Amino acid sequence: MPDPVVQLEDVRKTFGAGERAVEAVRGITHAFEAGRFTAILGPSGSGKSTLLHLASGLERPTGGRVRLLGHDLAALPDGELARLRRRSIGLVFQFFNLVPTLTVEENALLPVLLERAPAASDRERLDRLLDRLGLADRRRRLPEELSGGERQRAAIARAMLPAPALLLADEPTGNLDSVTGALITGLLKEQAHAHGVSLVVVTHDLRVAGQADEVLELRDGRIEAR
Repeated sequence: MPDPVVQLEDVRKTFGAGERAVEAVRGITHAFEAGRFTAILGPSGSGKSTLLHLASGLERPTGGRVRLLGHDLAALPDGELARLRRRSIGLVFQFFNLVPTLTVEENALLPVLLERAPAASDRERLDRLLDRLGLADRRRRLPEELSGGERQRAAIARAMLPAPALLLADEPTGNLDSVTGALITGLLKEQAHAHGVSLVVVTHDLRVAGQADEVLELRDGRIEAR
């Protein structure tokens, strides 16, 4: 069996100190594998988003170990960690996080532009992605000119363009109608099953969770059920 894309080993995360300390994640051990869609459920404050941030290297653990593609994230200098994240992780947020002054095309190319000048192959991949996502005729538009569903698809294009090994989505359908939400879920699921991506989605939507290969239920910073 190949090594997991992300391996969490007794991972803990505490915010604050002393009497004000809050332990958001409490000793979680889990492996996220290539080609699998994992949904993470749980009430507000259960540690879902913190767990996603730990898996992506956006947060460093207080205890335990996070390995991404075999790299111990705590052992990497900030610059190396940033490069690994840009090359290996795609992030999709509930509120899109598109740069308002950039077009759809420019937003999608941003992860590549942070590394180097886009190559012809990058632009060919972008053309395919925008066509697949139904955004080919919107590529010159700014985010404010798009619907919510179009903005989310633009965010997915940006996340997918570098061909990441790990695709993380935090409530990606939270602000969308049911039809658009189902479309977004299908597009994300396709990345796992057709392209071997490890897909991890934090959600409150049981319809989204119903599409997953595995479901983790978090409560009080721990995995309560698998």
